[in-house]
Amino acid sequence: MKPDLPTVPLAPPPPGHSTNLVGVPSGLLASPAFNEHPLRLHISGVRETSPALFRMLEDSTCAEEAMDAFQKYMAAVFGVNEGPERRPRDDGTARPGPRLFRSSYRRLLQGWGFDANNPEGAVLKGWVESRFGLLPTFHKEPLGRYPSRAWMTYVEEKMCARFHNNSIQLQLDLLYEYCQWMLARYIFPSRRHLTLYRGVNDLSEHHVVSTLSRREAIVRQNNLISFTDDREVADQFGDTILEVQVPLVKILFFNGLLPGPVLKGEGEYLVIGGDYRVQMSYY
Repeated sequence: MKPDLPTVPLAPPPPGHSTNLVGVPSGLLASPAFNEHPLRLHISGVRETSPALFRMLEDSTCAEEAMDAFQKYMAAVFGVNEGPERRPRDDGTARPGPRLFRSSYRRLLQGWGFDANNPEGAVLKGWVESRFGLLPTFHKEPLGRYPSRAWMTYVEEKMCARFHNNSIQLQLDLLYEYCQWMLARYIFPSRRHLTLYRGVNDLSEHHVVSTLSRREAIVRQNNLISFTDDREVADQFGDTILEVQVPLVKILFFNGLLPGPVLKGEGEYLVIGGDYRVQMSYY
């Protein structure tokens, strides 16, 4: 009779792919070392292929003018401020028939605000995966190692045809580059990090890489995750408060970046994930 072999636990999945579009290895990009000592990031080719936008931004004299320039550029190039419409005839008159759905970064952000685990959230996580090489860790449930039922659900939703038109990946590329430009020029020109908070009831959505003390750990955050700059708001979402020093180069969106009701009211920041040093407070 053969002796039972010892059970070897599966290693946690890697933090990311071997390639990305920002020129920093995904393993380094996900690491606490990068988060504590960040490098400037740019998505390859975005500023070079959209020079008009960045000329318009450079001509601005305040954050409000820059915001207006970004809105006008995105409306002109992608029509993202318009609702569903009919494709016009060659003479410019309206064509009869069903209205066309224009996918836009604003609709994805609004969908995220309702539920980060819906198809809009999957598309945003998929964009982070393709640009920064960081794998998601949670979508409706912990993803674990590939393949699994949870992974299949995530892949189906991130490839949802409804949202993959109107150059949605380029729209998100421009949103990230615009956000980084605004942070560096007008919002936090002399800072590299921002203290942000997240309230959770447990850490089931997170992989604890290592425990440093009772109140400090290295925690792998989802590849895109919401934080707030208001601790009192974080208190409303759970009895454990995670406090993180987030590098500005990992911020995709913040409350006040755009006009209108887009993720307003909770001081929300959309942060690109990885392994963060987390301070935990318990209630």
